[in-house]
Amino acid sequence: MPRSTTEDTPIPSAPLAWLRRWALWLLITGGLVIGVAVVWHRVMAPGPTFYMKQEARRLGQIAYVWTPIDDIAPVMARAAVAAEDADFCNHWGFDMRAIRQVLERGGARGASTISQQTVKNVYLWHGRSWPRKALEAVITPAMEAAWSKRRIIEVYLNVAEFDEGIFGIGPAARHYFGVEAADLSALQAARLAAILPDPKGRSASRPSNWVRKRTASIMDGAATIRRDGRAACFED
Repeated sequence: MPRSTTEDTPIPSAPLAWLRRWALWLLITGGLVIGVAVVWHRVMAPGPTFYMKQEARRLGQIAYVWTPIDDIAPVMARAAVAAEDADFCNHWGFDMRAIRQVLERGGARGASTISQQTVKNVYLWHGRSWPRKALEAVITPAMEAAWSKRRIIEVYLNVAEFDEGIFGIGPAARHYFGVEAADLSALQAARLAAILPDPKGRSASRPSNWVRKRTASIMDGAATIRRDGRAACFED
C-alpha cells in the first residue's frame, strides 16, 4: 500500500513556524521604518539622536541646535572632509581603497566614511558590534541614493559631538570660539575637524601639540580638495 505523502513531508512545528513569521515581519517592518526615515530626513532635520538622548540623561542637558548648511562657513565642510574622508565626493558610501589598505595593514578600523558615520550617529548606536556594522552596511547605500552629498555633510556636521554635551557645529563654534558657524575661519574649522575622532579627549580652544599638527595638515588638505575639485559635490 503506497505511503501517504503527509508521512513523507516533515511538518515544521508551530513554534518554529511562528518564529519564522515573526522574524520576517520584523525584517520587513524594520526595513520600511528605516526607508521612511531616510526619505524623511532628506528634507527634514533629524531630532535628537539615540546617543544624544543617552548623554542628555547622563549629563542633565546637552547643547544641540540645527544649523542649515547655508549658515555654515564652507571651509568647515571642506575641513571635515579633508580630516575624515578626502574621497567623499568619489564614493557611494564606502571607500573601497581605504578598506583595502586597512585590510592589508591587518587593521580593523580606520576606513569609516562620513556617510557611514552619519548613518551611525543618526540611526544607530555607538559601540563596535557586528549587528550595528551590518545595519550600517545596509542603510549607508540607501542614504547615498536618497540624499545629496551636500545633505550628508550638512547632517554630519549637525549631529557630530564636539565636546561633552556639545552637538552640532553651531553650538561647537560658540562653545570654543564665541562665533557663529558662518563666521568660522579656516584655522578654527580645521581645529574643530581635528577633534572629531575624540571630542572628549581633545580641545579646539586649548589644542595639544598633536592637535596643532593635525590642524595644519587639515588646513592643507581642505585647500587641496578645493583646488582639485573634490569639494564640488557639496559646495554650491
